[in-house]
Amino acid sequence: MTSFFDSESPSNVAEYSVSELSGSIKRTIEQTFEHVRVRGEISGYRGPHSSGHAYFTLKDDRARIDAVVWKGTFARLKFRPEEGMEVIATGRVTTFPGSSKYQVVIDALEPAGAGALMALIEERKRKLAAEGLFDAGRKRPLPFMPKVIGVVTSPTGAVIRDILHRIADRFPVHVLVWPVRVQGDGACEEIVAAIEGFNALQPGGPLARPDVLIVARGGGSLEDLWCFNDEAMVRAAAGSAIPLISAVGHETDWTLIDHAADQRAPTPTGAAEMAVPVKADLEAQLASLSARLKGAAVRQMDNRRQTLRSLARALPSLDQLLALPRRRFDEAAAGLGRGLQMNTANKRRSFERSAAHLRPDLLTARIVDRRQRVVDAVNRAERIVERQVHRGAARVASADASLRALPSRLIGQVHRASDRVSAMSRRADAAIAADLRRLKSAVAAQDRVLQSLSYRNVLQRGFALVRDAAGEPVKQAAAVHSGMALSVEFADGRVAAVAGEDGTPSQAPKKRPARAGEPTKQGSLF
Repeated sequence: MTSFFDSESPSNVAEYSVSELSGSIKRTIEQTFEHVRVRGEISGYRGPHSSGHAYFTLKDDRARIDAVVWKGTFARLKFRPEEGMEVIATGRVTTFPGSSKYQVVIDALEPAGAGALMALIEERKRKLAAEGLFDAGRKRPLPFMPKVIGVVTSPTGAVIRDILHRIADRFPVHVLVWPVRVQGDGACEEIVAAIEGFNALQPGGPLARPDVLIVARGGGSLEDLWCFNDEAMVRAAAGSAIPLISAVGHETDWTLIDHAADQRAPTPTGAAEMAVPVKADLEAQLASLSARLKGAAVRQMDNRRQTLRSLARALPSLDQLLALPRRRFDEAAAGLGRGLQMNTANKRRSFERSAAHLRPDLLTARIVDRRQRVVDAVNRAERIVERQVHRGAARVASADASLRALPSRLIGQVHRASDRVSAMSRRADAAIAADLRRLKSAVAAQDRVLQSLSYRNVLQRGFALVRDAAGEPVKQAAAVHSGMALSVEFADGRVAAVAGEDGTPSQAPKKRPARAGEPTKQGSLF
């Protein structure tokens, strides 16, 4: 029978370490599944990590597998992963030995068919519409005759040539082209930067600020036009302070930027036609309006001239207008002499009536009457002053009597206040004495407690306190070494000492008679 503790192995199976086994599994899986295409729904996506990598899970109705997109691959993806999006991922399967998990390292990512893309567009459209980005009330009208037009498109395609050619034919204006990529990696970011860059230009700056923007691209498949369905681009178009025309694809192609733009053009050429009017038509219309204005002015002048002539014929002559005022003037001049004579006579009669009242005896009687009134007024004033003086003297006498009685009242009040102060002083002295006795009793009790806890009571019972050279108490014999200076405190004082060898007491030296004038030396306690 073999013992359980026998050193020999019961079989010939090779032993692996955990690292060796994990590495072997990793190599096997990577060699077997080095290129796979997996279809599933994205779950747990929270955007790129701070390192730039993206981590999420691919799942279906029965299983799930971890997935990772490295930073370099993530920047090249045509479609950004979104939560709940069904995709087809291309990559390889590998393991993470640190936690015994396997995952798909994705090299390419695409939506699982056009139906999924349309569903994603519809969902995004509903989300942005709920925020009010597509409301007709926030869309601005296009300027009738812009001076500067900003175009955001590819500088090498036929779109920019069509736009420039159409603008030159209709109404030549200054055109600023912001070159961008309209398809592939980084296209969305460049178009958003172009829209924001045009809006950042200041009016009157070195570079003219456009009056209207055109975002244009030729036709293509849904995947080719996908960047114009990006949420960031839609928000940039909706937030543009400059009126924006969307001219993406053909007439049947619709993207989300078309809903957010202030105006949607069926083609890039149509966008140019919306941006500017036809100069020749405006010139013809202006010439027609000018001719109509001149004809209307001539007709108006003829009508006014005819009206003025009619009014002039209806006006009376100058003699007719002045006849009545001239007659009134002659009548007034004829009656002026008689009026002066009558006025002089009336003034003379009024003077005579006034002079009849100015006799000397009347003036003398009036002066006597006025003098008597003055004398009566002086007498009344003297009597009023005498009464005021008598009343003042009475008030002074009353005040003098009150002042004479005031010292006796004040002395009584002072005596009463002094008695109250003396009583309060006696009560204060008694209270202070009681407090002092109570505090002395408390201090004495505290002193008794302190004396009972003092170590000096222990020294009185025959014990001693050993201190080192620093004055700190020595609590253990292990802390004392040979030759160490010590201080031993007894109840009646302190004695200096030096420690001897460990465990061996020092030999007491033989006493010899002390010489005269020689100080007594202290021996070792140990």
